[in-house]
Amino acid sequence: MAKTAAQRQAAYRARRPFEGENGNGQRRLQGWIATRSALALERLARRYAVTKQTMMERLINAEDDRLMAQLSPDTPDWDAYVGK
Repeated sequence: MAKTAAQRQAAYRARRPFEGENGNGQRRLQGWIATRSALALERLARRYAVTKQTMMERLINAEDDRLMAQLSPDTPDWDAYVGK
């Protein structure tokens, strides 16, 4: 028997925490941002022919990688950044 729309949606939401890169899951992000930032995100995503989600992930990960490369493990700065 075919699933209802509600059943398909429930199954989709149940899979999300385990999908994505390396089965590490995905997390919901919801909030308001400034119009300038939203328009910039749209331009960047269009420029690189990716979704806004992918563009946000690239920007966030690039900045995180840059910061992590500057920090030494087992230091107070490292602990403060990673939330220990």
